[in-house]
Amino acid sequence: MYNQNTHTGASFSLRNRGGRVIWNLVYALLFQYSPRPMHQWRAFLLRMFGAKVGHGVHVYPKVSIWAPWNLVLKDKCGVANGAKLYSMGEISIGTQAVVSQGAHLCAGTHDYTIQGFPLVTMPITIGDNAWLAAETFIHPGITVGEGCVIGARSVVTQDMPAWMVCSGHPCKPLKERIMSGSGRSSAVPLEQSSTIH
Repeated sequence: MYNQNTHTGASFSLRNRGGRVIWNLVYALLFQYSPRPMHQWRAFLLRMFGAKVGHGVHVYPKVSIWAPWNLVLKDKCGVANGAKLYSMGEISIGTQAVVSQGAHLCAGTHDYTIQGFPLVTMPITIGDNAWLAAETFIHPGITVGEGCVIGARSVVTQDMPAWMVCSGHPCKPLKERIMSGSGRSSAVPLEQSSTIH
């Protein structure tokens, strides 16, 4: 999606910019200092601003969110403190997926080949049971497959396949993710999600 020349005008509508002003006030006053266990309260605030939020979602208070109305957070997903959801375009996080501390999901960029450097927004999709480890960077337009693991500080510039462990700069698939116990049904717990060993 292309927006107008950034040298001559705003990339987003007045309504969008006004909504972000109001959201930033609500975030500063009611969201970022709410106690950590108050996940339902933060989910309520996100829904009030148009986010689609499933059941049992854990979004921690120090998550940076650009535009809640561009978020889809499916059941039991978790987003840790310090994560950045730069939701210029839609960001969808799947059921039981985990986004760890400092991860940056960036759904907007600029087209440097066009006069005026227009903003381009592209959706990001994180599959069910996927795990983005600490300080990963996800480029605009990326799909991370179901059950995929992205290693800490990886830079993801292309789609990553389902049920693979991937890492690097740029990120590449390394090996299959094998789940112990009762099959591929559970994502890595948020409390254990800062690094890959």
